[in-house]
Amino acid sequence: MFEMLIRLAENYTSTLFCNAYGNMAAEATVPVQEFFTDVGLFLFGTDVSTEEFVNRFFDTLFPVVYNHVLNPGPTDISLEYGECLRVARRDIRPFGNIPEKAIEQMGRALLPSRTFLQALNLGIEVINTTDHLHFSKDCSRALLRMQYCPHCQGLTLSKPCMGYCLNIIRGCLADVAEVDLHWRGYIQSLEELSRAMSGAYNIEHVLLNFHSLVNDALVQAQINRPELSERVHKMCGPPVRKPKEFPGCSFDQNKDNQVLKMFSRDSEETLTNRRNAQGNRSERIAGNNCSLLMSGEEKMSLSFKGRPFFSVEFISHLRLYRAFYGGLADQLCGNELAAADGLLCWNGEDVVRRINKTSLLPARPSFKLLGIFMHI
Repeated sequence: MFEMLIRLAENYTSTLFCNAYGNMAAEATVPVQEFFTDVGLFLFGTDVSTEEFVNRFFDTLFPVVYNHVLNPGPTDISLEYGECLRVARRDIRPFGNIPEKAIEQMGRALLPSRTFLQALNLGIEVINTTDHLHFSKDCSRALLRMQYCPHCQGLTLSKPCMGYCLNIIRGCLADVAEVDLHWRGYIQSLEELSRAMSGAYNIEHVLLNFHSLVNDALVQAQINRPELSERVHKMCGPPVRKPKEFPGCSFDQNKDNQVLKMFSRDSEETLTNRRNAQGNRSERIAGNNCSLLMSGEEKMSLSFKGRPFFSVEFISHLRLYRAFYGGLADQLCGNELAAADGLLCWNGEDVVRRINKTSLLPARPSFKLLGIFMHI
């Protein structure tokens, strides 16, 4: 879900350049791709700074904007002059306070989402651990007696009595029951994180509106064009140009009507692939027009627009399992293991209509499970 959201936000931003600033759409492709790759890297736990990658995006974008919007010419600025503009961007401030606004929004939106994902991974570890528990010899013998001893007497249709079943299963799952209190606290913490992810700084709102911030930044630069030209001249001198080497956009010569083409990354590329090759960026022409190009997955992601973000729905479902570990024995016996009320049942010695009292197996808390929850 996060990967689809990031990809959709990237396409929105690329489409902005293609539709409104076509002459620099191709050169803006790499900064846009790198920015959203950094967003994904941050979300999935890589040690990167939101302030750093937001500033890097606007630093890299400034030479492109200067070359095509603020001081366009018949040839591109030189690489050395572009590097001077990139380094001086924070002093020249061509985009006003938009970069600072983007830094605040990204920090407040991405950090709760990153923590949410880390918490989910810890929850998965707990579930995987409890899914591979090893029962004690006492428990194994008790389960064998409960399930199969009636068969030795030819009572193959008799299930264990409810009370008998609960005593045995609760004893066997005593260490799992110890997790219950921590599991409830874990779900409560996820609920609090989910609330932090809603509102004006929810990740969906911030990412899908990033292109609007970029547009505001470009408009700001155009409004202050004369003043910015003076600042640039002071810090980097007059523009040094070279012959053009990077075409802005390409045209299909086979069409009667030339149609602007945008650069877009492969629809099958995922953040996982990009994380495995952070320094390897690629571009390719992928469309016959400047409309937003989306894969089937991206179209599906539009279904959450206008609805609560998926974490809210996820938490509402997870809340149903708040008492899962504490009530696991009741679930097992009530749903499949024990006989229904009023039916003949096996009490461990004979078939009866009611159970004799059976003592619980000794509880043995799992320190491994408790240790996992200490991290949560």
